[in-house]
Amino acid sequence: MSTGANAQAPSSPKSYTCYRAGKNIAIDGRLNEKAWKQAAWTDAFVDIEGDKKPLPLQETRVKMLWDNQYLYIAAQIEEEHIWAYQDQKDQIVYLENDFEVFIDPDGDTENYYELEINAINNTFDLFLPKTYRKGGRAQLKWDIKGLKSAVSVDGTVNDAKDKDKRWIVEIAIPFASLATEDVQPVMPADGSEWRINFSRVNWQHEVGQDGRYSRKRNTKTGKIIPEYNWVWSPQGIINMHYPEYWGKLLFRDESAGKAR
Repeated sequence: MSTGANAQAPSSPKSYTCYRAGKNIAIDGRLNEKAWKQAAWTDAFVDIEGDKKPLPLQETRVKMLWDNQYLYIAAQIEEEHIWAYQDQKDQIVYLENDFEVFIDPDGDTENYYELEINAINNTFDLFLPKTYRKGGRAQLKWDIKGLKSAVSVDGTVNDAKDKDKRWIVEIAIPFASLATEDVQPVMPADGSEWRINFSRVNWQHEVGQDGRYSRKRNTKTGKIIPEYNWVWSPQGIINMHYPEYWGKLLFRDESAGKAR
């Protein structure tokens, strides 16, 4: 959930063609269904500022599917030290490592949605009627009604004595839930184009004598070292709240694997 100022337009945004899921998808963090295996991964994430900064230290990729009810999102997050302690709904999840989804269904840069999730499947979601720079205020009480999510971990959570491999996030967002009292849901069809982006907040960490992870601090100043922001489609600035710079999500009616 990074913010900043003085944006410079990045190069052409990334795009992803989203195919039909076919049979029902079980949200279990496993990605065992045939449709998931046939869906393509996105390019690996890059730094939020794009070519201005080095490539991420650890890989992140996403794939998507859809049906008449849900947008399905899966993220594979390589991570040597998987840690997460925030376990209450709508805690500020990005104050620890997380995965984030940003969706603007009609692409008008207003009335957009954000979802954050951590490695223990705790979520934080919000609605923004307009961007912060235009005076928007996040509506934190808004929830994605009917959201389904699950996390599987290849490793151990909150155990600093070993190295982990990855965690996988699987999400089903009901199209009907992307709405408020004043905003109607946008139901996609073949050929629809949405704006979407994904961010991974990753903090340098340290481990206390009690074995508990925490965000690393500068030894001279005592201040927390700024996080890495790794994204699918680079923003060109450390600020996710420029929806006009997000990637493009293209819906197609063909089933995954049949349109190749």
